[in-house]
Amino acid sequence: MDSLTQVAPRIWQLPFPVGHVHAIALPDNGYAIVDTAVPGSAPAILDALARLGARPHDLRQIVLTHSHIDHMGSAADLVEATGARVLAGAAGAPVIRGAAPEPQPVHGPAERDLHEQITADFAAAGLPPLRHVGVDVELRDGDTLDGWAEPVRVLHVPGHTPGGSALHLPGSKVLFPGDIIGHMGGRAVLGPFNVDRDGAIASFRRLAALDDVDTVCVPHGEPIITGARDVLASATPEEDWR
Repeated sequence: MDSLTQVAPRIWQLPFPVGHVHAIALPDNGYAIVDTAVPGSAPAILDALARLGARPHDLRQIVLTHSHIDHMGSAADLVEATGARVLAGAAGAPVIRGAAPEPQPVHGPAERDLHEQITADFAAAGLPPLRHVGVDVELRDGDTLDGWAEPVRVLHVPGHTPGGSALHLPGSKVLFPGDIIGHMGGRAVLGPFNVDRDGAIASFRRLAALDDVDTVCVPHGEPIITGARDVLASATPEEDWR
């Protein structure tokens, strides 16, 4: 993992080769993280938090935007190390717990090649097996997270998975879109590997239409911190991954 990058007041990106993690400083001197990268990433995440001055028990919340391995992969290890609570979308919680199978995406030709490459990279890296984890709080559209320095609005954004969640912080104008939005070559793009492409495009458009967004903390690609409104407005998710 590379060095920490501060993307907004109280928010840092912990970049990983696949699936970035974001750390958020809470007003009680604790921290929350959004997503947990692939299995085996917990030591790097705890090391990054230590560089921010946090001890393991200072991690209060783990918010999982959805159930894919590069987002929930290290959640179980982090819960064991820290005692943090896990928050995730209600529709995806059974998958995260291991009570339901992961819905399979529908791949277009461009996505199929990319998926095969990523799968090969995971195999070559020798990742530990995925461990499921309990969900302490099931999130629904319109919920507000407790314990943060400002109101955090939960948005249900299905399409990539049935249970995807995004977080919008209108006060600081920050958006955590999960895999609905990626950032490639200066463009906001629809995330690949969707179970429902039309639903994912509708979720993308919902997020792109939000007021009060200056910073988009994408899990894949560089954060959008300059001209985010224009970048989102000019996106063409309908044309991505054709």
